[in-house]
Amino acid sequence: MNKIVKEHYPAAKLPVELREGIDPAGHVTVTVVEEEKPPEHVMTLEEIIASRRPPYLSAKEIDEMIDELRGDRDA
Repeated sequence: MNKIVKEHYPAAKLPVELREGIDPAGHVTVTVVEEEKPPEHVMTLEEIIASRRPPYLSAKEIDEMIDELRGDRDA
């Protein structure tokens, strides 16, 4: 994010829509901040759910995990 600050800027040099209510003989501080660009692609809820790992293990994965734990205990 870029930011530019100009202090003591002549109010008379401001564009008309920014000069409203400001004494043209005075000086102002102008701050310009670049807005962040929106992401190119925002994932939908369906895409997020499809991309995550299933929350539950299969019976085979559970058996393998138990066998692995038992094997570590016996060693």
